Amino acid sequence: MQKIIYLGDSTVTWNHIATYPQTGLSQGLLWYVKDDVFVRSFAINGRSTKSFIDQGRLEAAEKCIQAGDIVLIQFGHNDQKMSDPLRYCDPYGTYQENLKKMADLARGKGAYPVILSSIARRLFDEKGNFLPGSHGEYPKAAQELAQREQIPFIEMTRKTEEYLTKLGDFASRPLFVYPKDNSHLQVHGAVIFAGFIADGLQKLGSPYADVLVSRNAKIIDEDEAPSEDPYMVENMGPAFADPSLNLDAFQNEKQD
Repeated sequence: MQKIIYLGDSTVTWNHIATYPQTGLSQGLLWYVKDDVFVRSFAINGRSTKSFIDQGRLEAAEKCIQAGDIVLIQFGHNDQKMSDPLRYCDPYGTYQENLKKMADLARGKGAYPVILSSIARRLFDEKGNFLPGSHGEYPKAAQELAQREQIPFIEMTRKTEEYLTKLGDFASRPLFVYPKDNSHLQVHGAVIFAGFIADGLQKLGSPYADVLVSRNAKIIDEDEAPSEDPYMVENMGPAFADPSLNLDAFQNEKQD
C-alpha cells in the first residue's frame, strides 16, 4: 500500500471540525490521488523544521514511512520567526540542515522525498496590489538545498504568488480564512493550491506522477459527445488516512 506522508506546518495540517473552515494542503491533495494511495499528514500547527524535529514529530513519521512512499516536506512559515528561539532557523543554516535530515531519513527508508517551498501569504496593499516576498530567503534556500542534494523540488511560493496576483485582493479572499487571517486556506483554496502540487508531481514523472488520477473527466451529454473538464477528477479520492496507523496523538495536538 503506497502512501503520501506529509511533513509540515499549519498550512499543511489535517483539520477537524474544531478548526473549520481551515483546510490543509494534505486534505486538498486527496482530490488528486488514486483510491489506493493513502495520505497521512504529520504536519502540525505552529511548527518549524526545528520544533517539528525537537518535539518528536519526525520520529513519529519515521515509523510510518515505508519503501515506495512519497514524503512531501514543506516548512518555512515558522522557521522565519526570529523572536522565538524554539522555532527560528537561519535559512541557509539550520533550515537547510533540517530539510536535509528529513529527506535523508526518507531516502534511508527507501521512500521518495520531495521538498516544497511555502505557499504565499495573501497580502495586498491599500491600492489592491499584491505584496510578494513575505517568506524572505526561505523559498530560495529550500530550492538551493534541493538542487545541491538532488532532491526533487516543487516551487509553490512563486506559483501561488503569481496566482494571487492574477486574482487580486477581492477574488482571492474566499481561498483563505479571511478576514481571520491571510495564511491559512479554506477548502476551495486548499483544493486549488494542491492542484499546483499535483502539477509538480506530474512533471517529476514516475514514481511521483503514478499516484495521481487524471484530471480529464469525460462527460457524456445528450448527444453522447464526450467533453473534458480539467477541474474535475474521475473519483472523489481515497479514504482520509490508513486506519491501520495508530499515531493520532501526534496529529491531534493544535497550537497557533
